[in-house]
Amino acid sequence: MSSPSTGPGTTARRRFRRRADQAVAAVRIDLDTDGLRYRKWGHEQFAKRGDWLVDNAGEVYTVDAESFARTYRSVGRGAYLKTTPVWAQRAAQAGSIATKEGRSAYEAGDWLVSNAEDGSDAYAVSAARFDQMYEADD
Repeated sequence: MSSPSTGPGTTARRRFRRRADQAVAAVRIDLDTDGLRYRKWGHEQFAKRGDWLVDNAGEVYTVDAESFARTYRSVGRGAYLKTTPVWAQRAAQAGSIATKEGRSAYEAGDWLVSNAEDGSDAYAVSAARFDQMYEADD
């Protein structure tokens, strides 16, 4: 297991922004439910009432309600763009990272991304997807 901190097996964390043409489709899970359990990224994930179901160019997953509210803005009916910066670093070796929804496995060369400068509210993104979605914001 790895954490989203700078240390052995990672590069230094840098600031990035979501590209303006990378909006997602999202729907809030506003149902009377005990939650939604599903498998993704090599581990079980869990969404609770109020979280968001996101379609990111065909990749579907959930995002914690507080995290979504803090980082995404509506750009049209059902379309949202992440408008806050993220901090990311490349993983030198495979591992997994704790997220608000569960754990996510990653490979060497993938990106460990955080919605907070201190490395919290983290997730993993494949190298190819990261290059499509984000640009440096130094």
